[in-house]
Formats: sequence, structure tokens, C-alpha cells
Amino acid sequence: MTSATNAQPAQPFGRLAGQSDVPARMMAAEAYTSTDVLDWELRHLFAGGWTCLGRLDDLLPSCGEGRPVSQRAVRVGDVSCLLVETGTGVRMFANTCRHRGHELLADGEVSTRRTLQCPYHAWTYDSAGALLGAPGFREDEQFDLSDNGLVELTAAVWQGWVFGHALHPAGDPDVPPFEEHLGAMAGIVAPYAPGRLVIADRHTYEVAANWKVIAENYHECYHCPLIHPELCQVSPPTSGENYDLPGAWVGGSMDLRDGMATMSLTGELSATPLPGVDPARVEYLHLLPNLLVSAHPDYVMTHRMVPLSPDRTWVECSWLVAAPTDGSVPQAAAAVEFWDITNKQDWGACESVQRGLASPHFRPGPFAPNEDAVAQLVAMVGRAYRAGRLEE
Repeated sequence: MTSATNAQPAQPFGRLAGQSDVPARMMAAEAYTSTDVLDWELRHLFAGGWTCLGRLDDLLPSCGEGRPVSQRAVRVGDVSCLLVETGTGVRMFANTCRHRGHELLADGEVSTRRTLQCPYHAWTYDSAGALLGAPGFREDEQFDLSDNGLVELTAAVWQGWVFGHALHPAGDPDVPPFEEHLGAMAGIVAPYAPGRLVIADRHTYEVAANWKVIAENYHECYHCPLIHPELCQVSPPTSGENYDLPGAWVGGSMDLRDGMATMSLTGELSATPLPGVDPARVEYLHLLPNLLVSAHPDYVMTHRMVPLSPDRTWVECSWLVAAPTDGSVPQAAAAVEFWDITNKQDWGACESVQRGLASPHFRPGPFAPNEDAVAQLVAMVGRAYRAGRLEE
């Protein structure tokens, strides 16, 4: 590969008989180990898709000590961006001053200002991205403030999560509509109403594996009998079904065993049951590229993946529950205990896979019949490699 932005990554190997777009085998090792492939993915799948940036209340908290956060620098794929609270919603801009390109905020930095000011030469913008002032240009009659506003990008808020598309400016026809990207997943998640839930706990992990290895592991329970004895006690590893519905997502459901109320070590509830959801079912959904949503009868757990290198991924695991009516601190201790054990079992397996992928003796292996969701994910990524963007 000669360039991360114009070369096409490795393609899937083979196809299932009679299904022209469903791969029969894993992708080539290069898809999981190559820096060029990851660079391409960060530009085209993450910046060029709809990447989850986190919970709105975490990114731009509306209350707390001092003034509320009004701006935050975030990275969408390989593009540095600014999230801005305007008073009527969230907007996103390229974190690039229109003067000399200096970042207005460093990655992760926050500000409580109502204007955005470049720390290099003090060019100042309002919350709509319009240039308010440029020192030294006041006497330049040919300089037009209106021609030098920040480049606006596209952000969306869904169920309390913020998503950003950073490859094309807002209004560009190449920006995929978020509603089409989300597709039918919206209806599956809706009964759990995660936008009304609150964070009970959060763990972060740094996993020595490619982000796709983690995602592929998430989409199959073929490994569960050997890797997850605790999980198999509360949920049959062969239960459930996978979906084939519109949207840039992959997922399915699993059933709880009789007498089990949720995924915990004892099967007992970890939090207040969520009204209107199936009490015997758990949904496992992956909105590409980086948000895994696991919806349980009493809590919603998410994994948000941020690739750090071809063989390393930062994972944020959050547990969302109904806010206690008595004003107490939200709790999900049983769920956190169960999934921290399960997460670490998965991370060990994923890291072993990553080491195996680096072997000169690795060859893409075949998918088992019950790995159909993994094959679906690989097909979606393969289509993106060919088309240059994620498609449903």
C-alpha cells in the first residue's frame, strides 16, 4: 500500500456458497496488522462514517463546579474536531484555525468560553463558527470576515450518545444521513430508552488487539463454552438469532436461561427492571464503526472502541441504568462484576488471536455456521474497503 487515503486494504478471502457477498473466511492478516490499513480505516471508516464520541453529558456537561463546558476538542478517526454547545444544540467544526491551521484546542481540552479563540494569533469565532475578529486585518479592505469562518462538520445526538462525521463538510452530499446509518437498530434499542438512563459505572481497558478482532469476538458465542463459564450459566451459548435489517450495524439477541433475570453471576437483577423490554432477552448490537450496545432487562452496557494502533485498542465500558427515584447513587454492581470478568476473558482471547495473526504461518480460517454475524461484519467491512465508505 502506498497511501492510507487512496489505497484499498486487504479483501476478504472467499465467499459462502450461493451468497455472493458473504465471506466464508476471515480477512487476510494485513487487515488486522497493517498500519496502512488502520490509517485508511481511521480516515474512511471512522472520520468518513459516524463515529461515537461518547455520552453528551460527559462531553459537554451542562452543570458542575464553575461554568459549564461549552467546547471540547475530540478526534473523529484521524481528524481533530471541536464540539460546541450553542445553547440550542451541539455543532461540530474542524479544529483548524482558518488563518494558519493552528488547533483552537488541544485534543481532549475543554473550554467554558462562549467564543472560540485560536491561541496562536487570537483569531476569534462565535459558537456558529463565524469569524468575529482577526487582529491585524482591520485595515485590510480585501479581507472579508465572512469568508473565513470555521469549517462546519456534522454531528448527531442519538439516545444520549454523540456521533460525528469528519471527512466531509456539513451539507456535502457525501455525508451519509445518520438515520440511514442507524437504520433498523433504532427500533430495537428504543424500548430500552438509553437516552433517559444514567451512568452507574465505567471501566476502561487497553487491549492488545485490533479493533476488528474485538468486534468479531463480540459477534459470536462459538467461543463461550471454553472461555465464558459464568456466561453460559445464565445464557445458553447457542440461543438467540442474528438480524439482517437495514443500517450500518450488525447484531443479534440471546436468551436468558429459565429462572435467570439478567446477566449477573447469580442471574439476579443488578438494577431496576427497564419497563417495556423483553425480560428474557439480551440484545447485542454493533453500530459501526465503534459502538457496541448490549441491552439487558435491567441495564444497558456499551463498549466504545478507539483504535490506538493496529494491535492496540482503547475500550470504554459503561453501564447505564434507570435513575433511582429516591435520588441515591445509581448502582449496577452485579452487572459490573459479571462483565468485568467476561471482558477480561475476552481480552485475553483477542490478544492471543492478535499474536496469532502476526505469525508467518497464519492463513484465514473458515467461519463456522454459528459465526454468521462475524461473516456479516466482515462482509460489511469488505464492502467498505471496496466502496471507500461504510454502507448498510
